[in-house]
Amino acid sequence: MDKEIITSNHSISINERKNISVSGVKKIDSFDNEEFLMDTVMGYMVIKGEDLEIVKLDTFQGNVVIKGKINSLNYMDGGKKAKEDGVFSKLFKWFYLFKLKLLFFL
Repeated sequence: MDKEIITSNHSISINERKNISVSGVKKIDSFDNEEFLMDTVMGYMVIKGEDLEIVKLDTFQGNVVIKGKINSLNYMDGGKKAKEDGVFSKLFKWFYLFKLKLLFFL
């Protein structure tokens, strides 16, 4: 059974590129020491870096704290709701997620 996130707020705090705190996280789709793919209330987010690891994970509140060197942070869909996405956007998202999961299992 999926847990509901209490808050719908989304915020990001980065401290000296060593720690990042993200709120409004619905789920973490995949992660390793170089990349995190998270579904947030504002859309999919990709965090890339080096030696990344989860310090704190609160699935009830939807908060995640990650440590390591943060190199980039990107939103995949610009914060649009799923029903507002076009066909190409959905296709791109599906392809990207499939590619990440395929690489994760190889």
